[in-house]
Amino acid sequence: MLLLMAATVARAEPPVVSGVELLRFASGVRQSALVELYTSEGCSSCPPAERWLAGLREDPRLWRDFVPVAFHVNYWDNLGWPDRFASDRFTQRQYALAAAWGGGAVYTPCFVCDGAEWLAPFGRRAPGASDKMAGVLVVNYDPAGRHCRVKFLPVEKSPDGYDVHVALLGGGLASKVTAGENAGETLRHEFVALALFDAPMQPEGAAATAELALSQPETNGVARRALAAWVTRRGELAPLQATGGWAQ
Repeated sequence: MLLLMAATVARAEPPVVSGVELLRFASGVRQSALVELYTSEGCSSCPPAERWLAGLREDPRLWRDFVPVAFHVNYWDNLGWPDRFASDRFTQRQYALAAAWGGGAVYTPCFVCDGAEWLAPFGRRAPGASDKMAGVLVVNYDPAGRHCRVKFLPVEKSPDGYDVHVALLGGGLASKVTAGENAGETLRHEFVALALFDAPMQPEGAAATAELALSQPETNGVARRALAAWVTRRGELAPLQATGGWAQ
């Protein structure tokens, strides 16, 4: 019965609020992979990883089987080039993930898949959806009003509750680097996290829901925008389900 309800949620038409049709992103019932890249414009080892991530834009499984996010960290800014996309919050997220899997240090480029360190993805395809039945995650997003409503219908309900995490992404970005390890290079980026929002979800029958106000940062040169969302057990880092899609 729960799987039938989840399928019904996934097929529902996007709602209309005040005459504006919301963007709607929905996962399937099987767990989609959350692929994170921790990177820096100040690190000479990162451009090949960024090119691999950028290539996922052409993968037909994008947003359905996997959801990519590039988090720029700031611990290489002291090498002479401050990364304009870097955030201390993203750096602390990487430290927290490394601590969770027992890592002794953080590094770039670092790939993370579903909360676990993912080594040497180059030359490989992005992961597919898991065989695990996780539940359906649905996001209704109003980019004009900068607001979204998230609903998660889990296959197995967690007694601890859930948190939702929403990242606003930018693509088609370029930086002409004039100092540091990548001096003289023009670096191009896709799926860059421009902002990250978190909220506790509230129980609503068999589901959990949350509403978030999303402030879009001013970022020059954004050619494409997208949204990525994932849900975790309360206070945890490993995603249970993820979804997303193009917002521009």
